[in-house]
Amino acid sequence: MSHHIEQTIKVKVPAAKIWQVMGDFSSVEKFATTIKTSPIVNGINSGLGAKRLCTFNDGSSLVEEIIEFQEGQGFRMELSEFSLPLKNMYAEMRVKEIDANSSELYMSSDFVVKAGPLGWLMGFLVMGPMMKGVFKKLMSGLAYHAVTGERIGEKLPPNEELAKIMLN
Repeated sequence: MSHHIEQTIKVKVPAAKIWQVMGDFSSVEKFATTIKTSPIVNGINSGLGAKRLCTFNDGSSLVEEIIEFQEGQGFRMELSEFSLPLKNMYAEMRVKEIDANSSELYMSSDFVVKAGPLGWLMGFLVMGPMMKGVFKKLMSGLAYHAVTGERIGEKLPPNEELAKIMLN
């Protein structure tokens, strides 16, 4: 049984500025607190078919490949080669212009946990809520990095810094 998780945030950052960072598929580590490196592994740097190897701070890794792509708007990825107890996983990132100076960021994930009904329960009670928190951190880091150019590292900036760019 599949799970669908989604999260949105609204930020005081133009969509084009968000896309400049988001569209650079090989540098998610600049704004994701949990990712150490994300090199391209197949020679396609962006767009349909681009594939990166995300290595996390704890040494684990996974591969993300863009399977749908809309220039300036977003992409959908298939995740593979992960150590999580999953049958499959897909993720999506999008940016939508609200006005000239603000945008809405959207992330979602669809996944199936191994282990039948017990796996479904684990996905519902543990993995889903955890992913919503990860998505919010990742999108906040993306917006902050787009504005400041500062690499996020393993910890987001203080809430008072992030509040300056949030619309909510």
